Amino acid sequence: MQITGAVLEVSGADAPYAASRPFTVGPLELDEPGQGEVLVRIEAAGVCHSDLSVVDGNRRRPTPMLLGHEAAGIVERVGTGVDDLRPGVRVVMTFLPRCGACAGCATDGRLPCDVGTAANTAGTLVGGGMRLHRHAGADAAEPVFHHLGVSGFATHAVVSRTSVVPVPPDVPADIAALLGCAVLTGGGAVLNAARPAPGSAVVIVGLGGVGMAALLVAVALGLEAIGVDAVPGKLALARELGAVDALEPADAVARGIRVPSVIEAAGSARAFETALALTAPGGTTVTVGLPGPDARAAVSPLQLTAEARTVIGSYLGSAVPARDIPRYIDLWRAGRLPLERLVTSRIGLADIDAAMDRLAAGGELRQLIVF
Repeated sequence: MQITGAVLEVSGADAPYAASRPFTVGPLELDEPGQGEVLVRIEAAGVCHSDLSVVDGNRRRPTPMLLGHEAAGIVERVGTGVDDLRPGVRVVMTFLPRCGACAGCATDGRLPCDVGTAANTAGTLVGGGMRLHRHAGADAAEPVFHHLGVSGFATHAVVSRTSVVPVPPDVPADIAALLGCAVLTGGGAVLNAARPAPGSAVVIVGLGGVGMAALLVAVALGLEAIGVDAVPGKLALARELGAVDALEPADAVARGIRVPSVIEAAGSARAFETALALTAPGGTTVTVGLPGPDARAAVSPLQLTAEARTVIGSYLGSAVPARDIPRYIDLWRAGRLPLERLVTSRIGLADIDAAMDRLAAGGELRQLIVF
């Protein structure tokens, strides 16, 4: 079938992207779902730093690639072997499929799925298949790579059944899309990795989409959440959303704030160093940000030893999506998790280049592409 999607032609293009235009938005051919796969009509897709990291070249992926990994939509068709989903069901698309049988899946979310990771790195679906093509001449078809098993910047997607989680019909598409990455990653850093004691304090360093989601989940759980960011507008929003305090990084360090649990969600070495400085003796620093591969941070091994510190890396919030997404839905239904506050812009697919510029500038939480 013919679809419309935003294909990244080259990784590492010069910014501003509204001028260099690394994306081509246009027609593509999408194959029917194969064994264990589903066809989804995309309703909403979030623009995330993990997409930007491919655009700016920090995370190299094969191109041309149809980007987008945080999305929600309606199942239209299912492939053979899929007997637990039916057309018409809304699903959250998650960028880390879980086979349920490998060594990674046996860690209860601590490590990613080995099979899913291999497919994501190769730009294929689970099992090695590719379902995207575009015309490259009179009789030629050029394959287009999948992004993290989702490729949500398009009107439709074929994905592995292991890449989707069905949600009840009362969960709207914009909320469902956020559950696929921002909430799984940020919320999971609190729930699955830091595991703070009830009523204790937690600091979130970096208040982008993931960091603000972590703050929302911390507040929903009754924790004393403190937001740290260099953007004044984000600090003001953090206070509105229930943070007991919100500070710029230098101010937080100067005040001597040290708490048992600190989440680093900015994806920079400097933010990681700030997070370490704000962690109390015996405390846990959780890092979920994705800095460039050459980034390095200064760490005192003596301090880690003398203060009995724990540092945890948490990919996708150490999540098991099928287990965790229903919990966030329950909090949202109860009015304790106002995820709609994460959406700062609703845009069209044609605005994708400029959306990457806005994301890089640091003023956005989540821009949602709506179809």
